[in-house]
Amino acid sequence: MIIPIKPWLEKDDASTPSVEVDSSTDWNGMALSSSLDMDEQISPEPNRGVISMPGAGNRGPLPFYHQPVLSNEVLHVFQPAMGKQIFDGTLGGGGHTEMLLEAGAHVIGCDQDSEALDYASARLERFEDQFLPVQQNFGNLDAVFDELGIDKVDGILLDIGVSSRQLDSADRGFSFMKDGPLDMRMNRDAGESAADLVNNADEDELARIFRDYGEEEMWRKAARRVVEAREKSPIETTAQFSEVIASVIPKRSARNPATKVFQALRIAVNDELGVLETALEKAADRLLPGGSLAVITFHSLEDRIVKQFLKNASKKEIDRPEWPEPRPNPEYRYNLVQRKAIEPSAEEVAANPRSRSAKLRVGVRI
Repeated sequence: MIIPIKPWLEKDDASTPSVEVDSSTDWNGMALSSSLDMDEQISPEPNRGVISMPGAGNRGPLPFYHQPVLSNEVLHVFQPAMGKQIFDGTLGGGGHTEMLLEAGAHVIGCDQDSEALDYASARLERFEDQFLPVQQNFGNLDAVFDELGIDKVDGILLDIGVSSRQLDSADRGFSFMKDGPLDMRMNRDAGESAADLVNNADEDELARIFRDYGEEEMWRKAARRVVEAREKSPIETTAQFSEVIASVIPKRSARNPATKVFQALRIAVNDELGVLETALEKAADRLLPGGSLAVITFHSLEDRIVKQFLKNASKKEIDRPEWPEPRPNPEYRYNLVQRKAIEPSAEEVAANPRSRSAKLRVGVRI
């Protein structure tokens, strides 16, 4: 079910703030605005504590939620301005969306996590009808557009992964750093939890998940140990699961031996790779010509999918050995901004270590 939090107004509402954007600067093949002062538009996220909210009234400051990555680069990609509509399919704490709104764009902020929606709605309430939060999985972006009566937008942003708030909240069960229920669902009102999967899937299914989604070398032994452990008592908490995995996978570095298996389980519970593939296939039909698809990933499985998709969708022609000559590519939908992924600067990584594995890939709709 799609839950728009409030009605959507026409995007040319005269009350929308505007930032003048021109095309006098070039960055990696994209037109940039020399009049858009990034230092003004992007204020540093406060260190873990509170976020001060302009126009927050008597509610007071909000606690830290998540620091968005590659913020400057995202603004460069979308060139937000009054009259532009952008779909943020992974709203989270609203960091990227806030910057797009400050530059004048209208933003549809989509997230399946009700806690994220509540937080972002409070954070962004000063933008009123310039911002529309919607509760839905971004893989259903076509349904979101249809129910809102929107055909195409100027940009689609997908920031794949888990927010700092989700990782740091013990009750969400995403991390072994704090003990909590083994849940891992992005939407806690839907689907099976990680505990359900761990306690009910057979050994072969667990082994496949650990191998394919975690790239864990000891996938078979880890799956067998989980089955042995749950026969004695159900595995219900992150600490229990971490201990079971640590009993079979030796500690080889500072990284917790359960890291890859936790990642694998989270991906399986939320069908993260399947949802990403679905959203990539749907995005082109919802972008205006010249509109940008920007995808931020955090591990190789995600990045591989995005890289291969954009590579295939940016070829004007395809060829095979048995063909006398190349043929037009029916999947040709994008031009690439650049072939290599855009990565965070050393300064950003120093300020936000969790950004170190982030990669941004961009396609521009033909």
